[in-house]
Amino acid sequence: MVLWNLFLGFFRIGILGYGGGPTMIPLVHAEAVQKYGWMTDEEFTDVLAMGNALPGPIATKMAGYIGYKVKGAAGAAVAIVAMVIPVLIAMILLLGLIYRLKDSGIVGGMTHGVQPVIGVMMAVMAYEFFLKSWKSWIKSRTIAWTVVSLVALALLNVNPGLLIGIALAYAFTESTYLVRKQKKKQADSPDRGISA
Repeated sequence: MVLWNLFLGFFRIGILGYGGGPTMIPLVHAEAVQKYGWMTDEEFTDVLAMGNALPGPIATKMAGYIGYKVKGAAGAAVAIVAMVIPVLIAMILLLGLIYRLKDSGIVGGMTHGVQPVIGVMMAVMAYEFFLKSWKSWIKSRTIAWTVVSLVALALLNVNPGLLIGIALAYAFTESTYLVRKQKKKQADSPDRGISA
């Protein structure tokens, strides 16, 4: 039953993920977090960040990871195949038709019609991630990283993978420093359980 749910969930993503990997991310979130509860929002955010930092298509990497987390190697295989099948079928069956219609208004109208929906889906997910960071992290750092990200992506045209790699390196360094500081503080403080 779990493998069937993995297949159905990622098959739906493959069918509805018009526009490529980034447009599939909200769909993966809807299936993996909201519908089936295979992971929490925090886990999804971590997987998304790591997937963006690694080379290759984001949706396929996420399908493989989530499938593996849920049902091991068989789950990873099922999720990846389910994600790829709709795209493969569409490419084989529709490529000739789309190529013939590429100069017509039909394909252009389809693309223009779906772009606002994809934009809103991505904006809603970005807003939810921002709120989670706002609630669980130091607010000044959330604001700083938001500004740095906007400048780097919108003005400087920095590769998103590079930006995510820098953010992960910063978070790793900061976390390591804070853990060491906490351990040192615990080692230096007298044991409160011993009475004089």
